Amino acid sequence: MVNEAELEDELGDILEKAMKHAGMTAEVLARRSGVPVTKIKDAEDYRYDLAPAELHSLADVLKLNEIGLSALSGGCYPRPELKGLPFELHTLAMPFGVGRVNAYLIAERGSDTGILFDTGCHFEDLTPVWPEGIRRLSAIFLTHWDADHSGGLKEVREHHPEARVFAPPAPVSGFTVLAGTEEIRLPGFRIQVMSTQGHSEHHHSYHVRSAAKPGPGVLVSGDLVFAGSVACAFYSPHRLLANVRRVLAEMEGETVVAPGHGPLTTIENERRYNVFNY
Repeated sequence: MVNEAELEDELGDILEKAMKHAGMTAEVLARRSGVPVTKIKDAEDYRYDLAPAELHSLADVLKLNEIGLSALSGGCYPRPELKGLPFELHTLAMPFGVGRVNAYLIAERGSDTGILFDTGCHFEDLTPVWPEGIRRLSAIFLTHWDADHSGGLKEVREHHPEARVFAPPAPVSGFTVLAGTEEIRLPGFRIQVMSTQGHSEHHHSYHVRSAAKPGPGVLVSGDLVFAGSVACAFYSPHRLLANVRRVLAEMEGETVVAPGHGPLTTIENERRYNVFNY
């Protein structure tokens, strides 16, 4: 498990998302926090000159985790040690705009058959990062239908016609529609489907566990929670934050979080430090 990817969000991204969630402009935030509006707008443009007291005030007004906000502002957001998974987890990181988007392959150790979660934008982006040992797919799961997570699906299916496809509702056919409460059992694995609306109206996260071996599971979170941050709430900020906090509160701390963007993390790490877990 490689955990060296850059964080998805910087301080400027965090402030922009938090203001949208709170329905505030930079001017309103400046008035309520006492932080000059020029400093807030500079931070949105990735020019940072915020003192600890100003970060404290911004966290208080925006209802953010101050410890995580300060760590992220200082470039020292904690990266947890990842160990103990009873199966293989491969991160397939692909270019997307100025950043990266992640798909994931999960397989039993020594097996040539995997389960793919999301497909990236294009099939040709998957090829360079595909692990040599995985030749077949038993299933494909989509977290949601945004192009950066599902764009490669058609060609993946052409190359792996044996794979069943599971996904949230969409105006297309040819796959198994998941309601968001069921458990899917595949050889070697149990996959709990979780409805996690907010970024989009139909969005699922998947809790993957070994069917027979002890050890932590993996939460494939899509565009729900990232290391240090959360996704943009295009559908509902309230539902997004409620689902993030529910997941962080209810899941086992050792669970590895495999987000749609940015590095791997754990539930316990995000419970303690995620800027939006207030």
